[in-house]
Amino acid sequence: MKAKLLGCTWELDRVTNPHWPSKQEVPAGSRKTTSHRRLWRTKHTSVLTVACEQTEVLLFDPISSRHIKTLAEAHEDCVNNIRFLDNRLFATCSDDTTIALWDLRKLNSKVCSLHGHASWVKNIEYDTNTRLLVTSGFDGNVITWDTNRFTEDGCPHKKFFHTRYLMRMRLTPDCSKMLISTSSGYLLILHDLDLTQSLEVGSYRMLRARRTPLTSDSSSTLSLTLGLSPRNSLEVLTPEIPGERDRGNCITSLQLHPKGWATLIRCSSNMDDQEWTCVYEFQEGAPTRPLVSPRCSLRLTHYIEEANVGRGYIKELCFSPDGRLICSPYGYGVRLLAFDERCSELADCLPVQTSCLREVRSIYSHSDVVLTTKFSPTHCQLASGCLSGRVALYQPKF
Repeated sequence: MKAKLLGCTWELDRVTNPHWPSKQEVPAGSRKTTSHRRLWRTKHTSVLTVACEQTEVLLFDPISSRHIKTLAEAHEDCVNNIRFLDNRLFATCSDDTTIALWDLRKLNSKVCSLHGHASWVKNIEYDTNTRLLVTSGFDGNVITWDTNRFTEDGCPHKKFFHTRYLMRMRLTPDCSKMLISTSSGYLLILHDLDLTQSLEVGSYRMLRARRTPLTSDSSSTLSLTLGLSPRNSLEVLTPEIPGERDRGNCITSLQLHPKGWATLIRCSSNMDDQEWTCVYEFQEGAPTRPLVSPRCSLRLTHYIEEANVGRGYIKELCFSPDGRLICSPYGYGVRLLAFDERCSELADCLPVQTSCLREVRSIYSHSDVVLTTKFSPTHCQLASGCLSGRVALYQPKF
């Protein structure tokens, strides 16, 4: 798995069977050697922020494609992720092991820098209930930060959780669950999340064991309660991957349905010769089928095989804000995928048995491998970023 990753982060309002012919290209300030890791659009303002493979963060007006600002030395190494906390504050993280806070009203300097990780920082989440910033990195640590208590001496923080092979960490929209994907193919779910408790797991033998996919006949799900709190029950499972029943896989991309109904993953085989996009429904309450394990909260509902172009690079996919569409990097373009031919809500078209995702439209507009896609939360717009450092913006026609 190559270290230089790309990504973008957007969402879109209600869309039903759209047509996406119109495209605008946004150059990375004419830097052809700079590729884009993340694009982020705040829900409250018309600002598109781009995290670059080098040390820069770029800001654009997505409507006019006008370049607003370049944060030339945002970090000392590759910028990996951008997360807006409100309509003006956003956080960035980097391979330089730090997190930085920024204010859109004063971009000449950082609000502050946060130090605590020992390796590349890859994810930023924000718990709206506790107002804690949550980050994860390749050091295997998930760290919480109380940014409201930042002083000249630093920011109060603590290690919340640690696991081997950590790739991605996400919070559900209501912040009641934390999902962690790993390069060894495991998916960890912390239920009834309480970020005020630090968790410790004494043994990782189970995470090194041979994996058994979750099926109706067998399961490798393990449920534990960690720490002193009755909350934060940990579920460790190996999601069923079509075509990968007897082979290992790496969960490279992890996203949550905007209504918290499902999780979306992209995974590759350990040999890097196959890629899959899979949707898993959260099973709350009584399970829809008999389960061997005490808890198995995910069920594979939809899947599709990917092109597997650009082997070794992570491809970041996304849901639309209404959850009806999935946008996935596909070779030199993107694919829009739906749960059925009518672009229905997932809850209205849950299959009895696992079904294939429906391709709504494929768009090939880049000259290099697309590694990131996202929808706008406020406009009917879609963004994609490729390895050579170009961002394409698409406007639908109904």
